[in-house]
Order: sequence, then structure tokens, then C-alpha cells
Amino acid sequence: MTDNIKTQLALQIVNALKSAFNLDIEPKDILLQKTRKEFDGDYTLVVFPFTKVSSKSPEITAQIIGDELMAKQVIAKFNIVKGFLNIELPEVAWENFFKSNFNSETFGFQKAGSKAKTVMVEYSSPNTNKPLHLGHVRNNLLGYSVANILFAAGYKVIKTNIVNDRGVHICKSMLAWQKFANGETPESSGLKGDHLVGKYYVAYDKAYKAQVAELMAKGISKENAEKEAHLLHEVQTMLQAWEAGDKAVVELWKKMNSWVYSGFDVTYKALGVDFDKIYYESETYLLGKHIIEDGLKKNVFYKKEDGSVRIDLTAEGLDEKVVLRSDGTSVYITQDLGTAVERFKDFKNLSYLIYTVGNEQDYHFKVLFLILSKLGYTWAKDCFHLSYGMVELPEGKMKSREGTVVDADDLIQEMIATAESTTKALGKFENFETEEAKELYKTIGLGALKYFMLKVDAKKKMLFNPSESIDFNGNTGPFIQYTYARIQSVLRNGDFKANLLEKVEFNPKEKELIKYIFDFEETISEAAQQYNPALIANYVYELVKIYNQFYNDYSVLKAETEVLKQQRMALSYMTGNVIKNSMEMLGVQVPNKM
Repeated sequence: MTDNIKTQLALQIVNALKSAFNLDIEPKDILLQKTRKEFDGDYTLVVFPFTKVSSKSPEITAQIIGDELMAKQVIAKFNIVKGFLNIELPEVAWENFFKSNFNSETFGFQKAGSKAKTVMVEYSSPNTNKPLHLGHVRNNLLGYSVANILFAAGYKVIKTNIVNDRGVHICKSMLAWQKFANGETPESSGLKGDHLVGKYYVAYDKAYKAQVAELMAKGISKENAEKEAHLLHEVQTMLQAWEAGDKAVVELWKKMNSWVYSGFDVTYKALGVDFDKIYYESETYLLGKHIIEDGLKKNVFYKKEDGSVRIDLTAEGLDEKVVLRSDGTSVYITQDLGTAVERFKDFKNLSYLIYTVGNEQDYHFKVLFLILSKLGYTWAKDCFHLSYGMVELPEGKMKSREGTVVDADDLIQEMIATAESTTKALGKFENFETEEAKELYKTIGLGALKYFMLKVDAKKKMLFNPSESIDFNGNTGPFIQYTYARIQSVLRNGDFKANLLEKVEFNPKEKELIKYIFDFEETISEAAQQYNPALIANYVYELVKIYNQFYNDYSVLKAETEVLKQQRMALSYMTGNVIKNSMEMLGVQVPNKM
């Protein structure tokens, strides 16, 4: 059997079905599952689909297939449990797989060929009125990891960001800065630019609420007070001035956005994420307006008496959606239409466009994709909303306007500090130089954060507790990092010589580890198809558990013979590479020493 054991087994089963029942079937249609632990075997074939052509019971059908495979010396043995054929492969299959792949640093990864599909993954999508917060952290880590996994699965990947750099929310910060800042800048305040701008977003909300309360005290209803507060009218006037190109407003907008971008860059670097292309709503919202004009001509949209432009989606179970306000200004859907069209123009070979956005926007993306389809864009079916649950803290939800969010920069520093205090309490790193220890605290802290965020299925809401994420036992980043460092220590101390692997024999624990490593490539493929880093996170956790069981039960450096020692070191080396590659897909670094 060649390296791809499962593919070859499927092909041999196809041949057996042809020989036994004259059935023509493709290898991809053979359903092979890993044999459940309570049964003997490597893979299990579900035989029920073949009983019609065999005209026999599932048990007899399975017996015939098993006998065919044994006659061709394809398998070592088999057993039947009802309609399931449990197959055990010959030892040589796993031996050959191991010897062919143990020293591959990129085992499991697929290279993007000339015909590889191109996927664009959008993530981050920040507003330029506030710094990145805990919710953005999950967004960035999820999008970046999905992009890494798709690349590992053989896709061409474009990582992109859309910056929400215009609109009412941006004008709120600008107006508050004009009124309350007295010329304060990042330099004069000592604040990161995004933090300074966020300070005035909160200041606007505070002043606006005070105005509403003042109007309500005069007997005006809350609903009317919220509409009549003069700060709201000033913000709306500022947005109209910006869209009209007012020089003073545009200059203020450019200045404050430049502060924010500098701040964002620092946070992105700390998180270890990057982008191949950045789009700005200020450059795409006009494209959306042109699309809407075209849609009006095609009767996809219609204009209401108040001047607003809408689309009626009630027939599809949705609602009547505004795509342009009555004053002619854009809404979110306007610029999203323009951005989507621009991306497929920029990248004509784009196969899929993935939006990494929280599940609070599920409805928005249903509407967006439906409108694009109604406008005649055939690629609308290739757009996908990677919806994820919100991140909450033990004390509840976060609110940006009220300044109760967990700032991303503060979180990163807290994770590093927690890593330091935890490791010192455990007595680790006592022999490390100060700078080396500091770098390790950073690696462990960020690894804990990223792994904790990504091990949870993206669709689920998650509760984040920093102290729980930094634990050297259990399903955590530090536990996996520590195992990797242990493997590197073994390799450094063992004088590893790969040329001694002419003959290998596995005990049950080693075979279990080899079989699990073999699943790595398929796990990457499944994670790519599902856009789900949690599959990689939980795979590598199980791998580490299996390796640690092997390591605890069998000596590597004090093995009975030199050949056996080299074999176990090779197995450790292969495991270490799979751990490293898994964690890199999650954006997590693994240290060589801990």
C-alpha cells in the first residue's frame, strides 16, 4: 500500500465489489469510518448500500467483501458487526506510511496547484471610532486561522479587511473631539490613537444621553427626546457635509482616522494577524450607490414617497429593506453591495468570499446575498457568512458606547502578565535568562488566548475567563506548548539519526499514535470545508494526550536498543511537526524550551 492508506483501501474495496458483485462504483463513494474503539480494526465499511446488488443480508455481503480483500492480501484480518465490516490493515501499511513521512516538516499540507481555487477571507472589519476589543479578538483570530487552514488545504487565499471608516458612528467621535478635546492628540495625551478616538466616542454618548434626559425633564417623551437632541442633528449634518466633500470635515476625518490606523497596526502586530488587502468603506460606498441606481432601472429597487430607496423581500420571508436613506446617505448594506462587487472585479478568479462576522449580523448577510442574487450576480451563491457567537465575560455583555468593553490591548497585556504569574507560581523558567523568560511569557499568554478562543466551535457563544485559559494541564494552549517543548528536549538530548529506520516495529501505543497522525491531512480538509478551527484545536489536543500516554509508558532515550530509540525519536519528531503545524494554523507559536 502507498502512503495514502485510506485511498488505497477504498480502491481495493472498489475492485472487490466489481469482482464479487459486478458493481461499478467510484472510490469517493466508498464510506470508510475509523473503527470504534470497542471493536478491533482500523477502518469500518458500511455495507448496507451494497445489499441490493448482492441480494444478500448485510452480514453475508460483508463476509464476501472481506473474503475478497483477504484473498488479494490487501488486509490482515476482518470482523463483522451486523452490517459493518471492520478491517484491520497489515502492519507493513503503517510502517511504510511512517517511514515515508516521519521527516516531512509539512506533512498533511497540500500545495496550491495552478488549478487551485481562490478564496477570500474577510475578518476584523473594525470601526474607526474606537479601539479593538475582545469581540474583535475572536473575529481576527477566527478569520486568520480559517485563512491558514484553507491555505494548508491547498487553496489560494486572500486575507482581507474592510475598514468601516465613515458614517454616523465615525462622526460621533469627530463631533465630540471638536467640542470637548481642546486639541488633544495622541502625542499630547500619551494615548494610542485608537484609544484617544474611542474616548470621544464614549464622550459623545454621555453628552447625548444628558441632552435626552434634559429634554425628558421638560416633559418630552423619551422617543421624541432622542430624535430632538441637537447633538444628533449635528452629527447628521456632519455626515452630510462629509459626503458633500466639505474640506474642514474631511481633513478632521483624515486626521482622526490616521490616529486610529496607527493604533490598529500595533494591536494587529501583537495578535500576529495580517492582511493581503484592505478595503475602506469611504472608497466603496459610492460604488454601492451606483449599483442601487442600476437596480432602480431594473426595478429591483423602488423609491418611496419620502425619497428613500428600498427593496421588498417579504416574498422571501424577510422584510422591506432600506438601501438608501431619504436624505441620500448610505446605510451598511449600500457599501457592502459596492464592496462585494469590487472584490469580484479585483479578483476575477475568486471562487469563494467568506465574511467573518458575528451572528448578530445573520439577517444582514441573508439580505445582502439575496439582493446580490436579484441584481444578477451569479457569484452571490459563492458568498458565505462565517457566523460566530459573541464573546462574553463572567460579568456579562460588553457595550462600546458605555465604555465597558474589554480593550484588546489591555487583554493582551493581561494574558502575558497572567502567564508570568502562573509560571512563577509553578516554579517554571527559573533557569531562563530574563529576556528569554519575557519572550516565553508572551508566547504562552498569547498562545493561551488564541487556543482558548479557537477550541470552541465558532457558532457557539463563549464565556472567556483569562485565568482558565492559562493552565499547564487540560485542553489549553500551554499544555500543548509544553508537550511540544518536551519533544524538542528529547530530540536535543538523543542524537537523532534518521538513517537507522530501516526496520520498524510498533507496540500498541506507538501504532495508536501513528494512526492518529495519519488522520491529520483529513482533519485539515474537514476543517477547511467547514471553516472550523475548532477541529484542528481538538485534533492537536487529542494528539498531545496520545503522545503523553506513549511517553509515560515507554522510555524514548533509554529504549532497549539504539534502533528502538531512534524509532521513538522519529515518532516524537513527527508528532512535534504535526503539533507545530496544527498550532501555526491557529496562529499559535510553540516554544522549543519551557
